[in-house]
Amino acid sequence: MVKKIPMRKDIVSGEMFPKKELVRVVKNKENEVSIDPTGKKQGRGAYIRLDVAVAKQARENKTFEKSFGIKIDPSFYEDLIAYVDHQVARMELFGNGK
Repeated sequence: MVKKIPMRKDIVSGEMFPKKELVRVVKNKENEVSIDPTGKKQGRGAYIRLDVAVAKQARENKTFEKSFGIKIDPSFYEDLIAYVDHQVARMELFGNGK
């Protein structure tokens, strides 16, 4: 039996990707925006591809501000870029878990 791969839209490019290739960012009821490595945090989620260039583009275009309709501290984008960079390095080191 072929397992269905959950797909999500990258809000920077507008393209669909397997959920494993994306990082979820979530805004909770208190309007706090955070990276959601588990994909299970409460709140409104938005996804971007695990790609440093995409994370930097999100920062330049203020993608999450537009998506969530709130002001986001610039340090969040720095954390996001560092997180994405780390995840990409891990995937290169350990493969993508297949």
